[in-house]
Amino acid sequence: MSTPEKTIEKTTEKLDFIGIGLGPFNLGLACLTEPIDHLDGVFLESKPDFEWHAGMFLEGAHLQTPFMSDLVTMADPTSKFSFLQYLKEKGRLYSFYIRENFYPLRTEYNDYCRWAAAKLTSVRWSTTVTEVTYDETAEVYVVTTDTGETFRSARLVLGTGTPPYVPETCRGLGGDLIHNSRYLPNKEELQKKKSITLVGSGQSAAEIYYDLLSEIDVHGYQLNWVTRSPRFFPLEYTKLTLEMTSPEYVDYFRALPEQTRYRLETQQKGLFKGIDGELINAIFDLLYQKKLAGPVPTRLLTNSALHTAGYDESTRTYELGFRQEEQEKDFTIETEGLILATGYKYTVPAFLEPVRDRLNWDSQGRFDVARNYSVDTTGRGVFLQNAAVHAHSVTSPDLGMGAYRNAYIIGEMLGSEYYPVEKTIAFQEFTA
Repeated sequence: MSTPEKTIEKTTEKLDFIGIGLGPFNLGLACLTEPIDHLDGVFLESKPDFEWHAGMFLEGAHLQTPFMSDLVTMADPTSKFSFLQYLKEKGRLYSFYIRENFYPLRTEYNDYCRWAAAKLTSVRWSTTVTEVTYDETAEVYVVTTDTGETFRSARLVLGTGTPPYVPETCRGLGGDLIHNSRYLPNKEELQKKKSITLVGSGQSAAEIYYDLLSEIDVHGYQLNWVTRSPRFFPLEYTKLTLEMTSPEYVDYFRALPEQTRYRLETQQKGLFKGIDGELINAIFDLLYQKKLAGPVPTRLLTNSALHTAGYDESTRTYELGFRQEEQEKDFTIETEGLILATGYKYTVPAFLEPVRDRLNWDSQGRFDVARNYSVDTTGRGVFLQNAAVHAHSVTSPDLGMGAYRNAYIIGEMLGSEYYPVEKTIAFQEFTA
């Protein structure tokens, strides 16, 4: 992707902030800071251009949040980086209007982000951060990259994202197992196998299951879907529940005791990791349709946690050991293909190790994220995008709260509010 001429000429000059990583949240920050002349920043991204879950661009797959949860609209509806402006430039605004569907296709959202990124002057692609140190004399962070450049600023915004999570039982297992993030590039080879097992739950798992089930009679494989969850949970998307993605709920949740927040983190997964209800129904309808021609070679298993895994090189077969947790019974599944739809988990970047003592940590070794999204001991130097469900609840990964968080961070960096930040929006009260 070509980038407009960069306005930052000296890599040694002191910047107002440095963004590390360029997923949707830091990309939104880049778009919102672009018109602010007195806020000079740079974004460093290791990839050569923008890419967002390309391995899951299944036909018809769409976001689970409406188009207003784009990079900028909830902070600045007049921004030239809005999704509607993108549609207008692409000549699809009327088509989107006639479509009467608020939820952009996933490929469309990715293309929108690439469109926005191409307009920015503050992004350095193919630039990997290797180390962050702190200059006590100048009171700035010094960011070193693999290109040999250094960048200096008193503020960092961490947006490195959450990498794919592989359960410990499957690490170094051998064979050609894949995480769901690499599904599409490996789909053709998977469908050549006699059996495929999908482990995990959530929207990605459901999309893959539906996709493979659609072509099961063409390829003739045995298809298994196993989840630890007690059922195939739908995403809870009622309007009063959506008020939990509000400034008031952030205030409430952040003020709770740490152990309470960790307990709620586990209990609230259905609020942001559930399956689209229409997709659940579509899976049932497809199973019903397929069964009209005879038995369908597929199994759906709930309450079943993966405890052991082995790989036989001679037969190229996995043996997976599960435990049905309600019955407390063990069983095994043999499979040639294995897909792990086991989500994503944040890991603290190694480049932060030299400044570890400048960061706040909670009792479980995770970032202690303040209400203003800072994670450093000063409360104004290092800010975190996403990766804070334990501190900010379901608002952390929610695309619709990205622009709100960025408006908040911009206000913290400037010392005054630039984009108006809503304080109260909910009808309900969360506190006693």
